Amino acid sequence: MNPRVDFVFKKLFGSEESKDILIDLINSIVSEADRVTDLEIKNPYNEKQFLEEKGSVLDIKARSAEGKWYDIEMQVLSEEWFAKRSLYYWSGLYRGQIEQGASYSELGKAICINILNFNHLDVEPSYHNVYKVKNVLSGEELLDEFEIHFIELRKYDETLADSLTEALDRWVHFLKLAGRYDSETMPEELKATPSVNKAMRMLERLSATKEEREVYEAREKWLMDLLSTVETKVKRGREEGRAEGIEIGKEIGKEIGLEEGIALGEDRTRRGIALGMLRAGLSVAEAAEYSGLPEEEVRRLGGDSPR
Repeated sequence: MNPRVDFVFKKLFGSEESKDILIDLINSIVSEADRVTDLEIKNPYNEKQFLEEKGSVLDIKARSAEGKWYDIEMQVLSEEWFAKRSLYYWSGLYRGQIEQGASYSELGKAICINILNFNHLDVEPSYHNVYKVKNVLSGEELLDEFEIHFIELRKYDETLADSLTEALDRWVHFLKLAGRYDSETMPEELKATPSVNKAMRMLERLSATKEEREVYEAREKWLMDLLSTVETKVKRGREEGRAEGIEIGKEIGKEIGLEEGIALGEDRTRRGIALGMLRAGLSVAEAAEYSGLPEEEVRRLGGDSPR
């Protein structure tokens, strides 16, 4: 089975028998000050609930013995607004610690860990990025209670990780490439890591169980159907949006005095269309594609607009 499918991920990391695996994964990601010695999984995997709620988010919520809260999610499908969703989840994790009327002093640190099977952040080359709340001038942290991690598996280059000396490298290697190995053929560094070795053996056991395989295949099919639906809608939306954008661009181009563009030459017409499309809200790349002008020229027309 693919450990990146959320059902499998939660089976591997979100059950009582695998609590030590979850602790090791968390400790490979967070700072030394936030490492866990013991924790309680607040929403352990429940197969019956999963089967009844196919569209549910299979995140893992846990509270450490030190009173810190963790939310770990494996996200397979790309989502444009994922960062906002993660912030929303973090706020629920933080706010949900206390009942109405309780003291704010009871709030503990909340950490969201997002493991993504797609690229989401415009940050290179690191596959692991951490966000906190800081003063924009001094860099001083407001409170050490907000923290969101993004781990983008596709940015991990397995060819550069020959030694696998870092704990997080070993976990990311496992999550990204487990399908290539079994417990006998996986890299020696993974074999020598008890938690990763245990995760691989659990994965093999899950894969060999008929009932688990059926649940896995049903979830995988649901995810693939959802992905196909999303891609179809996005493609249709882009096609309709671009077609409408071209027409709007032409109209705006005329309105700003470029309707005589044909008489004055093709370049003038193209510039008018490109400028009109920018003012209609289309991107530099889209305006360049449909006007036939270089992106640099379109960017100059828009006054170096960042769009």
